[in-house]
Amino acid sequence: MTSFVTAVILTLNEADDLPACLAAIPKALPVLVLDSGSTDETLDIARAAGATVRDRRWTGFADQRNFALRSCGVETPWVLFVDADERYPPSFFDWMAKILPQDPPVDVFEVPSRLFLDGGALWFAPGYPVLHPRLVRRAAVSFTPNHAGHGETVASARTARSPIAYDHYFQAGDLYPWLQKHLRLAEADARAHAAPTSRRGRLAAQLGRGPMRALARFVYHYVLRGGFLDGGPGLRYALMYTWYELTAHLIWRSRGGRR
Repeated sequence: MTSFVTAVILTLNEADDLPACLAAIPKALPVLVLDSGSTDETLDIARAAGATVRDRRWTGFADQRNFALRSCGVETPWVLFVDADERYPPSFFDWMAKILPQDPPVDVFEVPSRLFLDGGALWFAPGYPVLHPRLVRRAAVSFTPNHAGHGETVASARTARSPIAYDHYFQAGDLYPWLQKHLRLAEADARAHAAPTSRRGRLAAQLGRGPMRALARFVYHYVLRGGFLDGGPGLRYALMYTWYELTAHLIWRSRGGRR
């Protein structure tokens, strides 16, 4: 498997999450950490684990991923993008080791994510399974900014779905770091002009930037997707992303936007 895939992790002050993320990646797998100016122990942790470390000023999710694919010396035909707060189970790497040597006729494997809030899995509120293009053929793929600015859109028609999900520990404990991160994302969202590609993204675009979009986000997660079945964590999840939509709306309005 090592001759087929490199794991790439984009980082910025990920000292709390990076050790567990790296520990979940098989030792034989090459790892590239593309950092954007961390001031904590992120780089020391990465180097101690044997990862190759590169530094580049943050230019957005899509551009950072494309830089990792093209300009960081990665030689393997496949790249697996992993965020520092994500854990891929051993069964995923076993599946990869079987499928990639067969040269599958696809360029992108979309991988479902299972979200964890305060250590507990959310089975309903996020709308599981949410798919992300994480395992990509290096020479055939380019990421483009999507309507939310996350760079989760891939310019490729040859896609398939991974049968195994990864675990995304997106929030636990102190909420302040999550709010800081999503304040930056809300700003990118307010500036985004790319056309949405997903059904949910197209619905959000139809709702515009007004406060109704925030209400619709709450209804989607808590009612339509059954977030109430996740109990208290489901309610917190719905409220967190309602806050996110309201924040993006207020940033947009402050910069001259109109309903």
